[in-house]
Amino acid sequence: MSVRPSCARDVVLLSAGPGDLELLTIKAVKALSVAQVLLLDDLANPDIVELAPQARVIRVGKRGGCRSTPQEFICRLMRRYALQGLRVVRVKGGDALLFGRAGEEIDFLRRAGVGVQVINGVSAAFAAAASLEVSLTHRSHCHGITFVTAHTHDHGEPNWGALAASGTTLGIYMGLRRADALATALLLHLPASTPAAIVQAATRPEQQRRLTTLGELGTTAAELLPGLPTLLLVGDALSEASLACDDRVGAAQQQAAG
Repeated sequence: MSVRPSCARDVVLLSAGPGDLELLTIKAVKALSVAQVLLLDDLANPDIVELAPQARVIRVGKRGGCRSTPQEFICRLMRRYALQGLRVVRVKGGDALLFGRAGEEIDFLRRAGVGVQVINGVSAAFAAAASLEVSLTHRSHCHGITFVTAHTHDHGEPNWGALAASGTTLGIYMGLRRADALATALLLHLPASTPAAIVQAATRPEQQRRLTTLGELGTTAAELLPGLPTLLLVGDALSEASLACDDRVGAAQQQAAG
């Protein structure tokens, strides 16, 4: 680890949550209010900049399937401004410590002699579950939750058999484009009737929710537009979701009433 320069400030890795700014923690709001440099993730609500009136805003978007800012460049920006003694806040969607490459950034900053403060937030999986009014664990159905990403660094596949055998609710991040392939892999180990759900843009005005089954997961995913942050949920705990939480049901009811 490098020796910490006397003028260097800690970098704040700030979890911006799923999108609804009212879900920010008090600690996050305080950090934003004094930020001088804001490195803004693509998945964060863009209105968050209004909470950082003093900050220079640098957008460093990273989103699956889209052109992204190189990770090394983001790390160098954090180091540069921190060593200048500026209050740097790196804003990440969801919780910074879950599929946000926080580990790489923490390691880089430590080696540069720069301290790190992490401010936790609401991850998309919990926001998605709240929107469906379901618990991700349930005494009658499952006793755990497993988070997994559909996009691995080496383009490999998770061990779907082991995940299915765990009996936990599966929260699959960044899986919309691969929903059909993921469902096919899981169907080797789970029945087609296994409850599933898809939630896009949880807590945001454009939020979309779909209740389905593992057997219909690929077909249901194909109905949704790509480009929005999406979470797939699979497991018996989803059987507790009310049909009223499926936005197709609400739209059909409105159409019938109109």
